[in-house]
Amino acid sequence: MKVHAVFNRDGGTFRTMDMEAFAATAKSIFESHGHTFESEIIPGKKLIKALERVCAEPGDHVLMAGGGDGTISAAADFAWKSQIPLAVLPAGTMNLFARALKIPLDLNAALESLATGSIEAVDISTANDESFVHQFSIGFQPQMIQVRNTLEYRSRWGKRLASMRAFAKAMGRPPKFLVRMVVDGTTIERTVSAISVANNAYGHGVLPVPEVVNRGELGVYIAGKLTPAALLKLAFTVLTGSWRSNPDVDEVVARKVELHFPHLRRGAKATIDGELIPLPRDVKIAVRAGELKVLAPKLP
Repeated sequence: MKVHAVFNRDGGTFRTMDMEAFAATAKSIFESHGHTFESEIIPGKKLIKALERVCAEPGDHVLMAGGGDGTISAAADFAWKSQIPLAVLPAGTMNLFARALKIPLDLNAALESLATGSIEAVDISTANDESFVHQFSIGFQPQMIQVRNTLEYRSRWGKRLASMRAFAKAMGRPPKFLVRMVVDGTTIERTVSAISVANNAYGHGVLPVPEVVNRGELGVYIAGKLTPAALLKLAFTVLTGSWRSNPDVDEVVARKVELHFPHLRRGAKATIDGELIPLPRDVKIAVRAGELKVLAPKLP
C-alpha cells in the first residue's frame, strides 16, 4: 500500500511537536509493515492545495490527513470526490471522526493502528454541495463559534477554554428561528433554537459520536425554543451524556432532510464539521451510504 500523508502543522497537537521527527516515525512504522510512505508538512493556509494535489496523483494510493476536525473534513471531501481511501490521523481538539472510526487518539498508536488496518466503506453526508463526516448544525452552535472566533487561544486547552467563555457569552440570548423541515417526506414546521444533522446517529457516550459509521442514516437533533435556563440545562445533560432524557430535544433517524427558513436573516451562519459557512435559505441533506473509503481498524 502506498500512503501519501499531509500533516497540517497548524492543527492542534502538531503546533507543539517536532514535526520532522514525527514524520520520520510515521514512515518507519508504515514501512515496517511493508507499505510505502511519504509525507509533507504544510501550514494551514496551504492545506487545500496540498490535498487537491495529492488526490490528483496517478495510481492507487491512500491520502493520510493529520490535523483537527476541519482538516479531516476537508480531506474527506477530496478523498470522496476522487474515490481515494482516506486515513485519519487525529491531531486536533475533539477528533470526532477519528473517534467514530475507533482510531486511537495517541498519535503513535494511531499510526500503528492504521498501518495494520484495512480499507472500509463508510458513510459521508452532504448539505447541498457541501460534504460532512460529522454534522451540519444551525442555531446555537454557529452562534457560539462566532463568539469563540473573536477570542484568542493558542492550544487545544486554550480552545476549550475559549469555547466555554463563548458559551457563557452566547447563553444570554439563545437563537430562535422558524424552520420548515421535510424529514423522509414528512413535513414539520417549528420554531427552534438549534438543529443538528449528524452523519449517522450518535451513540450513547458523552461525546456526540456515532457508534456505527456505515448504517446509511442521518441523526436529526432538534432543540425547541430555549430560554437561557433551558439552554444551561441542555448543556449539563450533554456534558453528562443524559441529553436523550431532556424534553427539549427530539431525535429522529432519517435518510433525507430538507430545511427551509422563511425568515432567514442576513449574515446567518451554519456549521459543517465545526466550520462556519453561510446558511442558505434552503438546504437539502442526504446520507451517501458507503461512498467514503477509509483506512481504519476493522469495523464491527
